[in-house]
Amino acid sequence: MENKSGRPNKIKDPQHLWELFQEYKIHTKNNPILKHTFVGKDGRSEYSELERPLTIEGFENYCADAGIIKDLSHYFANTNNRYKRFLTICTRIRREVRSDQISGGMAGIYNPSITQRLNNLVDKQEIAHVEQPLFNDDEDEEIDEWL
Repeated sequence: MENKSGRPNKIKDPQHLWELFQEYKIHTKNNPILKHTFVGKDGRSEYSELERPLTIEGFENYCADAGIIKDLSHYFANTNNRYKRFLTICTRIRREVRSDQISGGMAGIYNPSITQRLNNLVDKQEIAHVEQPLFNDDEDEEIDEWL
């Protein structure tokens, strides 16, 4: 289907976008981050695998690296109301990414602090500062009477 500018969309329909996201998920989870560590008194070099989190940016990079599309932001932002039919699938993709990040943060797989900030889950506390007078006003009146 063509958009209003006459150029064909790089992603032909919402199903195509969903299929790309499913491919991205498989690729991401099958390619963990390798953490380089040094173990023991001799500092033996080792690598441990850490699960890679899903991110919108990672999905965009995956699509760009595959030569499909360089920028998905128009689909997610519904630029000029031209991508309405993609809104539901974009919302679903955002929820999947958020769910992966929150679950991974709660399970300790990902850094919980970063997960909280990325997903606006930071616990905000109000701290009220109350000034206490150094001297009680009643005492000042009594002192004045003695002077």
